[in-house]
Amino acid sequence: MANLNLDPKTSALVLIDLQHGIVGAQLSPYSGKDVAAQGAKLAAAFRQAGGTVVYVRVELAELLNLPVDAPSRDPNAPPPPPAASQLVPESGYQSEDLLIVKRQWGAFYGTQLDQLLRRRGVRTIVLGGIATNMGVESTARAAFDRGYELVFVEDAMTSISAEAHGFVVQSIFPRMGRVRKVSDVLEALS
Repeated sequence: MANLNLDPKTSALVLIDLQHGIVGAQLSPYSGKDVAAQGAKLAAAFRQAGGTVVYVRVELAELLNLPVDAPSRDPNAPPPPPAASQLVPESGYQSEDLLIVKRQWGAFYGTQLDQLLRRRGVRTIVLGGIATNMGVESTARAAFDRGYELVFVEDAMTSISAEAHGFVVQSIFPRMGRVRKVSDVLEALS
């Protein structure tokens, strides 16, 4: 595995769905709390190095809800409370960070994310968040299609099962970019 080099001026950290209604769910291989803490550590390092930090949250009550065989939640249940869509304080969000609000799994569709990154000269996206095989993967596929270089921070993301996380991290992400650990990203920024 080659060393990771990141130019903070052309790199952005994008953290997906570190919010109340998701972080507290039963997740694996890492807890939502651990992923939020790793995200906060990465965000602090990106800010210090002069990189762009982006937090993405989903409006859970407005999430696209089509007929599917395995819905994420009971379609007859009342909508989640507004607080479920707010970032957890442990995620490290700061007022100077970019905040993207989405209503789909992926962070690019129907948002300003691409435009905001391009205006800042971002060419590399470092990804983390929840869930590895849902919001993170959907965002990664859209970023890859738009020509961004990708770095996946394996221990700063998690999923509904260790198997789902592992499949994407081992079989999909290495074909789209570079899979690294938090320690690798921190070293590349220092």
